Amino acid sequence: MSKFGELIASEKLVLADFFATWCGPCKSLAPILEKVSQQAKGKVKIVKIDVDKNQSLAGKLNVRGVPTLILYKKGVQVWRQSGVVPADQLIKLIDHYNQ
Repeated sequence: MSKFGELIASEKLVLADFFATWCGPCKSLAPILEKVSQQAKGKVKIVKIDVDKNQSLAGKLNVRGVPTLILYKKGVQVWRQSGVVPADQLIKLIDHYNQ
């Protein structure tokens, strides 16, 4: 199993942020994810994946644009969206899948 596979197989929800250093919207998503991390402490693990450094993983997961957020529950993708997502929407999503 790949390191990524092991990571998303966690009992805790995993929110994968596929980003690029040159991407403007990705930069505006960073403080949103920081807020989510603080508000949802203990409920979710947020991982940042640079698509330029992890092209094969991004390709395998069909990540075509950045930022792309993918939420995993016990290794299974339960939600996915490209673009900037508001913190309150992400918190609701995390609470929903933590039930």
